[in-house]
Amino acid sequence: MTGVIDFKKTQRELYQPGGKPSVLEVPEMVFIMVDGQGDPNTSADYQNAVELLYGLSYAIKMSKKGGTVPEGYYDFVVPPLEGLWQVGGGNGGGDFGKWDKSGFRWTSMIRQPEFVTPEVFAAAKAVLARKKPGLDLAPARLETYAEGLCAQVLHVGSYDEEPETINALFDFIAASGFRVDVSETRKHHEIYLGDPRKTAPEKLKTVIRYPIATAARAG
Repeated sequence: MTGVIDFKKTQRELYQPGGKPSVLEVPEMVFIMVDGQGDPNTSADYQNAVELLYGLSYAIKMSKKGGTVPEGYYDFVVPPLEGLWQVGGGNGGGDFGKWDKSGFRWTSMIRQPEFVTPEVFAAAKAVLARKKPGLDLAPARLETYAEGLCAQVLHVGSYDEEPETINALFDFIAASGFRVDVSETRKHHEIYLGDPRKTAPEKLKTVIRYPIATAARAG
């Protein structure tokens, strides 16, 4: 590959769905993931997870400058932060306006290029450990995630205003002959295209994605 690869541009269907809901088959991809629990606005674990994910992702991106370049390496734009979400023992369904954020169970993650193997991941952890010796690297894992058939939509606005967009997405899913198919492995999924530290809440862009399955026919 030549140039710097930006998945948001080469796979626009995954990252730029537009304001109208759509159905898509999400391909298998490689992620660095960190699990946790609690309100992302106040949880130190969540902030540490984000620091860990970006630290490892940039270590992998800059591995081209190391003594050993990973096999198949190509330069890339570090993809956006993503999150899989559940509430307590639930599966992500129900009245989103009444979610208790302190009960969130989350998996924060950043996509990686396909050349990132366990060996490349281990090398990145070693680099980051030297740069930030106080950072706990243990929670991070490398995982291949196959999401399958999903419906998604672009939400523009604050995270607290997501329920209206989610309910519209659910209506679209039902009208299209599908059902929401959340479980312990298929979850409410968000992709954060804006940085809340630098972007006004009303201008934030978030891809909201749900796993779906064909609705059972009555009778």
